Amino acid sequence: MEPSDYYTSGVFAKMAHISLRTVRYYDQQNILKPTYVAPNGRRYYSDQDFVRLQQILLLKYLGFSLEEIKELTIAGQDERVLVHSLELQRKLVQDQMEHLKLVEQALHDMSEELRQDKAVDWSDMLNLIHLTGMENRLQTQYQNSTNISARIRLHSLFSRNPEGWFPWVYDQCGIRSGMQVLEVGCGNGRLWVENQSRLPQGVHVILSDISDGMLRDVKRDAGLEEGVFEYRQFDCADIPYPDASFDLVIANYLLFYCADIPNVCAELCRVLKPQGRVVCGTYGPDHMKEVTDLVRAFDDRITLSSDALYDRFGRENGGEQLRNYFTQVEWRGYNDCLEVDQPELLIEYILSCHGNQNSYILDRYQKFRAFVAGRIGKKFHITKDAGVFIGQK
Repeated sequence: MEPSDYYTSGVFAKMAHISLRTVRYYDQQNILKPTYVAPNGRRYYSDQDFVRLQQILLLKYLGFSLEEIKELTIAGQDERVLVHSLELQRKLVQDQMEHLKLVEQALHDMSEELRQDKAVDWSDMLNLIHLTGMENRLQTQYQNSTNISARIRLHSLFSRNPEGWFPWVYDQCGIRSGMQVLEVGCGNGRLWVENQSRLPQGVHVILSDISDGMLRDVKRDAGLEEGVFEYRQFDCADIPYPDASFDLVIANYLLFYCADIPNVCAELCRVLKPQGRVVCGTYGPDHMKEVTDLVRAFDDRITLSSDALYDRFGRENGGEQLRNYFTQVEWRGYNDCLEVDQPELLIEYILSCHGNQNSYILDRYQKFRAFVAGRIGKKFHITKDAGVFIGQK
């Protein structure tokens, strides 16, 4: 007897207009497993499985590999995770539409030149190739956006400090009327989305990031006031502004990613006005340590980060590095912890990390989920060891 409210593999395939062979292949590759397997081996799929299949097919249409799709959708069983993921996919489609318009215009211009027997500047063709080669960068941007959002979401939902990280960081900046502000590595612009209404009159903020895609997302979706905010794409190791341009420079969770930290610190100092301030967010060795312990208890081969970023620029050594360029450097700690009671969102955070975890989790996702749910119990406590260094030029 077939279970009610479930679909056989054949019916499931017909509903999605794909072959039964494709459904079986997704099952074999652990991309989409059936919700129920009968004792006789017959496989049954649910409405939730169908929603996830639509997501998989959309990502496949957008050019993602099956391995990338597995990484992006494996934790999508939580409705809020799925809604957020679909929103990010919508942004990716918008980006692709914008780039296709540029490609269309480039093709039109070259066709017109050829029709009019004009000399064609073949560098335009190289630019066209550059435009049509943006797909991989868009996919990388999508994955980066997904990862950043997963990490922010865990903190925003389960932090015990009611003030929140970004309002607290804003408070440490001491922003006054008329200031010129630069944020390097602005990411998704969350610092300003949460604090825009608090900005004094006459403040001008330049948001910069090495990713033009990140900046495009912020400009399009963050709702930041035009004229107050300006967007510039550059590497913070080579800031394209004159000496003494800014009253305040913010580098939130950035310096430990930089290849040449001393050079970046020198650049931050160079563009600051005399008596200007730098605010650098980072964390210490105890930050999120329970998450590391959790995944290593599941499989001791897992490393959530290929580098211990706090060893490069963290609470214990960041002040010493900054004192080579700034005076009155002080550490201000952010008093907080997480109390997590939803395994899906913790797993989403784990899968967003920069380490090798996906190699050991994705093919054993159900086992890992059961393991995490068992360890969480009613509440799972996570230490936060974060804050900012503030230095003055």
